[in-house]
Amino acid sequence: MVWKPHVTVAAIIEQNNRFLLVEEETPHGLQFNQPAGHFEENEDLINAIKREVNEETAWQFEPEHLIAIQLWRKTPNHPTFIRVCFSGKCHDHNPDQRLDEGIVATHWLTRDEIALHINRLRSPLVLSSVDDYLSGHRYPLSLIKSYLDLENYE
Repeated sequence: MVWKPHVTVAAIIEQNNRFLLVEEETPHGLQFNQPAGHFEENEDLINAIKREVNEETAWQFEPEHLIAIQLWRKTPNHPTFIRVCFSGKCHDHNPDQRLDEGIVATHWLTRDEIALHINRLRSPLVLSSVDDYLSGHRYPLSLIKSYLDLENYE
């Protein structure tokens, strides 16, 4: 069997010193996470994060920066994840849109409120990503290059 890490995308979305998180059903009960999910076949990373934010929060998202590329594995017996974390702004919320399966609610929380829920965070990446953002980590989206379906590429 070939080993492959799971590739995921996540979004840091801040408005008025509050961050958009989802509360989701997991095998460990209800947990908090950034809007995030798996990268899918035939999409680039930018479209993946726009899709995931919309599916999980009913907000349209425009990524502005890359915050971090994170490698995470809970223990040697757990899957390995490569998580590409973006920041950006939301617009055009559709409160009538049904949220992705497993998403119970969305919340706008301060950094300190997120830290109060440390035992209910989906992974340590949730708070560390917020801290990276607050520390000023911002990298241009131009770092991401997509070369899909290039028949005549030499």
